[in-house]
Amino acid sequence: MAGAGMAGAGVAGMGVRPYAELVFDADGDVDPASRDAVAGLDVTDLLVFAHGWNSSRATSTRLYDRFFAPFPGLLGPGVRPGYVGVFWPSTAFSDEPAPDFEHQGAAAGAGYAIRLDPPTRRALGEFWPGRDAELDRVAELLDEQPESTAAFVEFGALIRELSGTDGAPGQNAAVSGGVPLMFTADVLEVCRAFTDALAETGALDGAPPEPGARGLSPGSAAHSLWNGAKELLRQAAYYRMKKRAGAVGEHGLGPVLAGLARTAGGGTGPRVHLIGHSFGARVVAFALRAMPAGGPRPVRSVTLLQGAFSHYAFAARLPFGRGAGDLRGLQARVDGPVVACHSDFDTALKVFYPLASRLAGDATGFAGFDSRWGALGHDGIQEVPGAARLTLEAALRGGLPAAGCVSVDAASVVRRGGAPSGAHSDVCHEELARLVTLAGRVGR
Repeated sequence: MAGAGMAGAGVAGMGVRPYAELVFDADGDVDPASRDAVAGLDVTDLLVFAHGWNSSRATSTRLYDRFFAPFPGLLGPGVRPGYVGVFWPSTAFSDEPAPDFEHQGAAAGAGYAIRLDPPTRRALGEFWPGRDAELDRVAELLDEQPESTAAFVEFGALIRELSGTDGAPGQNAAVSGGVPLMFTADVLEVCRAFTDALAETGALDGAPPEPGARGLSPGSAAHSLWNGAKELLRQAAYYRMKKRAGAVGEHGLGPVLAGLARTAGGGTGPRVHLIGHSFGARVVAFALRAMPAGGPRPVRSVTLLQGAFSHYAFAARLPFGRGAGDLRGLQARVDGPVVACHSDFDTALKVFYPLASRLAGDATGFAGFDSRWGALGHDGIQEVPGAARLTLEAALRGGLPAAGCVSVDAASVVRRGGAPSGAHSDVCHEELARLVTLAGRVGR
């Protein structure tokens, strides 16, 4: 991978040094040269950042450069930092605005639209290699927006093929064999649910008309449902990325970090500070599964920026039914706090995450909000006794707990962004960089 062995010299576009890239494939296998580059950093502290769901490699590099920029002026004496950008296979829909970041190749001023623009089509081709025929037909249907039930049924079948799921469509079909409801239920009902969610975020307000669709006006019922059809495509990609993020964390990033700690001279390695945005928060959180349950704890802090996974992930007991969170008790494997930043301005997690989660595992209907489907980046860590809850201002003023789970309301700075994702990607702020230094106890 380009840049994998350039830790000492730095990487083009990065303003901090030393910087190295840690590169994983979809199964979590690490690029050996990138692993060696990170292992070769002569530092006291590693700041390791994993990007999220809607990110090209170029966009992720700009994100890391922007987020890491304040750190040299924030770190205390005696701290020799090394900066690491984690790269894992993601994809980018260019109609999701990210403050200060334009998707590479996106048309200037382009906003939400039903059609797939060329950058998004290319990104989906890379994400689903060998499925060009299906993707071309999906793009054709989104371009033409036919006013027929048969067209929506065909679209739903194509999405099931792309997502690798089986199951015959049926009205409110129950989930069986782990197949999400959004791939098995009546496709018109699913598209209607996603269209309503888009309207709730304001994505459809003032959306420009798309001339050329066969016989459809922008206000027609069928045209409206094609908005939801595009969202179904987006959620199919995110469904796959959610699983991928967990695998990359548990089977890729975690073992690499544990290996660095084992092979370091004298048995001690650099202190590790994990940072993750969106699904990247899932990557770094699931890396804790590979950390040793006893003995030295190389991870000094974890900061989750608008984490796109369940707010019950760390719960010892779920408030409904049986079981526990996927990351139950793993905060104990961190020699410091697990800090979850959340914002009510994040409509991707406020609106779409609970809807998509419900459609992935509930057969009782699509309407209404149930707290069981909430995201950590929307309202923080839930059902962990003793977990602290602070505003960002209070945390920066009074500090953070030395250990355990902490939820920080960052809405005072995480507040910019247009529909449909809102402030989901508004994370490049010096205040959040300061929060990382507080969590890791490496600030001035």
